[in-house]
Amino acid sequence: MYTSSSQSLNPQRLNEQYLKAFPTVSIAIPTYNESANIERVIQTFLSTAYPNLIEIFIADGGSTDGTQEIVKRLSLEDPKVKLLNNTQKVQAPGLNLILENSTGDIFLRADAHSDYALDYIERCVEALLESDAVNVGGAQRFAAKTAFQAGVALASKSFLGNGGAKYRNPNYDGYAETVYLGCFWKNALLKVSGYNVNASINEDAELNIRLINSNVDISKIPNQNGKVNQYLICQKNKSIYISSKICVWYYSRKTWNSLYLQYFKYGRGRYLTTTKHSDKLQLRGQLPFLMMSITLFMLFVDLLFPQLRVPAIELIPFGLLLPFIESIRVNLKFHNNFNTEIWRSKEKENPSFLIRWFFCGVALITMPTAHFSGYAYQLFRHKVLRICSW
Repeated sequence: MYTSSSQSLNPQRLNEQYLKAFPTVSIAIPTYNESANIERVIQTFLSTAYPNLIEIFIADGGSTDGTQEIVKRLSLEDPKVKLLNNTQKVQAPGLNLILENSTGDIFLRADAHSDYALDYIERCVEALLESDAVNVGGAQRFAAKTAFQAGVALASKSFLGNGGAKYRNPNYDGYAETVYLGCFWKNALLKVSGYNVNASINEDAELNIRLINSNVDISKIPNQNGKVNQYLICQKNKSIYISSKICVWYYSRKTWNSLYLQYFKYGRGRYLTTTKHSDKLQLRGQLPFLMMSITLFMLFVDLLFPQLRVPAIELIPFGLLLPFIESIRVNLKFHNNFNTEIWRSKEKENPSFLIRWFFCGVALITMPTAHFSGYAYQLFRHKVLRICSW
């Protein structure tokens, strides 16, 4: 059985027989203009104690900020680092490009906007071996280097900001409908044809739905040598698993505009996913649209039929105040742990409680509103304009 202890992973003790006990791992990182982050991320993975990391692929979508030059330099220093040209620029095609070129038993999808624990690979492999799942990952923990990012990070800890998603809970261990990033058995990923390039807005969640529905018996999938790997034999549950031991921190958008656009795209992607997989409708993904639709309907009725006395207009101030009231609760709860759990810049630049409260409240309003707008936009395109990406 795999163990993540430092003693068992001592490179000086490795031999050919020992290496065979560990699945080979390929890391996949799609990038575009990530010169500020890519070297840090690659060096973190190169520092792993896991003995069978064989390659780190970067599929770059035509960066103009020097990202490719950094990757090329690192590839000269370590041949495990490999650069691919992603001509379609967006993430899903880039990940499929890596999938086609990778040779590892395990396909570990990473992101340049994140920080990873030094034992990230070990913990992912450990969870994959022990969970009987085809895809595992850790919770999406949020980190911040600016005041606005701090507000978003705190908002993500509220139900108003995370909708109760299991992959946003750092203490959760168990199966779920999706996971942040993901660490896959490569051949199971190939069995479902990899990422859907038409679902580039919501590619991770859509892929996980297909994995759950695939009913692939991994024990019958051969490795690259045509043989069934011994560590695949008991993998029969086609589920997505989250482990609290897997630690990764995500840096959110730095501006309000970029945050709104991000969640607008999430809303569009959620609608497209529900049209593609109508048998797997999730209330959590539709909740922002349903709540905002009910609110707007009540407001419409109140304006046109005042005799019905629907208190919609009177509720507007409460609706605007609620996120800021929730922001107070969240900020108080995480005030003592803010520096250790969230803040990643100089301590003297730590934003004040008042600033964190304000930006957290703004984020709690922005995220569901933008998600609703994107969902409604795609619904209009599909039902009214008869345009659908799928």
